[in-house]
This record gives sequence, structure tokens and C-alpha cells, in this order.
Amino acid sequence: MAGAELIGKEECKEVMDVLRTGIFARYSFDKERQGIWKVRDFEKAFAKYFGSTYALGVTSGSAAIKVALTALDVGPGDEVICPAFTFMATYEAVLEVGGIPVMADIDDTLNLDPDDIPNKITPRTKAVIPVHMCGAPARIDKIMKVAKKHKLLVLEDNAQGCGSSYKGQMLGSFGHMGIFSFDHYKTITTGEGGMIITNDLDLYHRAEWYHDHGHDHLSTVHRALDGRTILGFNYRMNEFQGALGLAQLRKLKKVISAQRKNKAAIKEAFATIPGLKFRLIPDPEGDSATFLAFNLPAEKKTQAFQKALKAEGIDTVRFKDNFWHYVPNWEHFLAKSTANSLKNPFSDPRNRKVTYSRKSIPHAEDLLGRTLIMGINVKMPAAKLKAIRKGIANAAKTL
Repeated sequence: MAGAELIGKEECKEVMDVLRTGIFARYSFDKERQGIWKVRDFEKAFAKYFGSTYALGVTSGSAAIKVALTALDVGPGDEVICPAFTFMATYEAVLEVGGIPVMADIDDTLNLDPDDIPNKITPRTKAVIPVHMCGAPARIDKIMKVAKKHKLLVLEDNAQGCGSSYKGQMLGSFGHMGIFSFDHYKTITTGEGGMIITNDLDLYHRAEWYHDHGHDHLSTVHRALDGRTILGFNYRMNEFQGALGLAQLRKLKKVISAQRKNKAAIKEAFATIPGLKFRLIPDPEGDSATFLAFNLPAEKKTQAFQKALKAEGIDTVRFKDNFWHYVPNWEHFLAKSTANSLKNPFSDPRNRKVTYSRKSIPHAEDLLGRTLIMGINVKMPAAKLKAIRKGIANAAKTL
């Protein structure tokens, strides 16, 4: 589970700094906090690491998408193109701001297919959200070209790709805005929490103001008396999350290095299996190696191999079966069962009626049925790797 595997004295030290001040809030209490500003320091360090001008810590990756969409002025009447393979928060956030998510197909990268974006564009399309799933990049350069041609805003959902890059540029920094998640399963973790990055000062201000009830955060004025440009809500990251984030960010390179080493060892064991192909990664140097994905020629053969691997104690996921990461499996979403009893924003007359048919995403239907994905741990002792390789060899005999 990536960064969660390495929680130790560094995280304890950062958290104790906060406990000693007794100030757990992101803003104010300047004198009492004794110079301790963990969220602010985390934001600065994060922006520098990812080559971005601005960074804003928020309560979760899901909140990060919503805050970013709000800053981008996405709302009722707008449509946002999203891949069929993603965590449902991508779609939920679009609905949260009153817009409608439009489902697009994936390609061999398992990410948004840039060639399908034009097929999903309507006069209402305002933005596109490429999601870098399972730690590896989408064809983000082509996605950016398509978006520019059609004058679409780009919000990169990099919740699963923290630390990944494409041709030397960090993922999350290509679009108008980029978001990250730090929940317990992510590459680095703060328990919960998220981050937004951008190079656009206006977008940063709109996100910053919105995430804290519209506060302008004027350092020379008491918090209760500062200015207000827009209305907002509360999505503030707290000082404990900032403290954990600082310690975890320093370990990010170590996490990715270890995952790459372990992934290479496991990949070598799968490479000899006839007919098995690995996920296409546009830039292997940018892979965070959080997951290993491979596919077989037929769905039934894939299901049988997954069963054989399970018998050997090797867990994999076939995302065509998954209820949280593949749109056609979200029964409550397809039923338009939003928290609003009137089923807004689906029922909002300002929004176009959109369908979510499996027939519109043929590559996802085929590829996710034939693909197995396994997580790669940071800590994988030699004995465990040996057992995995042996299990793979035994399971391969059943093919």
C-alpha cells in the first residue's frame, strides 16, 4: 500500500510539532503556532516537486476535483468528458458542481483514449478529465492537443499517479489544473487529504477562496475581518494532514524506486507466458509502478488464469467486475440516484440527457474483460517475491 508501508519516526516527528503548538487549524493563530505551518510548507514543497507554481491542500482527492471544477467555472448546462475506467469520484465531482459527466472509451494504456474525445464533444462540452489510472500516464500530450483544438479545459485526475511523469514532466502539471489524493491506499498518504496544482494565479485564487468560505487570506488582517470575493465552503486540509504529507513527500522517490524494482521482478515471471501482453505505458520511465497490468487474448481464459493465480495466493483484479472503478457497473449512477430526491443535476432542464451504454465504449468492454491488475508493494522481501514467481509458474501450467 505504498506510502502507508513506510509510516515511521519521520511522520511522528512532524505530527508532534503540531501537537506541541496545540494549533491544528490551517489558518490564523499566528503567535500560538510558533512558526509551525505544516499545510503551507507541504503545499510549497509539493508545488516545487511537481514543477507547479501553486498548490492547495484540501480534505480529499474527491474534494480536490470538486474545488478545481468550481474554479474552472464548470456548472449546470456544462458537460465534462471522463474515461469509463476511473474511480467514481471523478463522475461524482462533476455532478456535485451541477454538470453532467460524459463517458468516453479507453485505449491500451487503460486511460482515456484521446481519439474518442472528438466523438463525445457536443456544444455543451466544457472540459475533459484525463485520469492517470493505476500509476501510469495517459497519452497526455495528445489529449492536450485535442483539448486545445476544441477549446476544452483540462483537469488532470492524478489521484492514482502521484510521482508519475510523462517525458520528464510530472503528471498533474499538463492541464489547466491537476489533482492528487492522499488516502490510505495512495502512493503517499495523509490518511485522507488531497492537493490541487496549477500555474494559473486566477484559478489558484478561485480555488483557494472557495475551499475556505471565500476568505481572501490577507495576512495583514485578522481572519474574521479579511475580504470576501466569492462565496465558498469548507474543504481545508488540517495541520495533521500537512505534517504527514511533508514526511511522506520526502519518501516519494524511495517508494517509487522500490515499486519499480519489485514490479520488474514480477513482470519477468509473467513475460514467458504465451499470449500474455502487458499494458501499454506511453513512457515507461514515468511509471510509478504502483500496479502491474497484463492481458490475455480471451476473457474466459483471463478469468481462468485469475482463478489459478488466486489458488496460488496471488490476488489480482479484473476491473470489468469491479463495482467502484468501471462506470457500467455503477447501478446507482445509472439509475441517476443522486443524493437529491429530484435526481438533480440529471433532472435539471439546463442539462442534456446523456446515456451510458456499454456499446459506446467497445475497447473498455473488451480490454477490461481480458486484463488483470495486481498491486505492487514497497516492501516485498526476497522470500515473498520467490513465492509469487513460483505461484505464477504454477498458475501458467493451467493455460
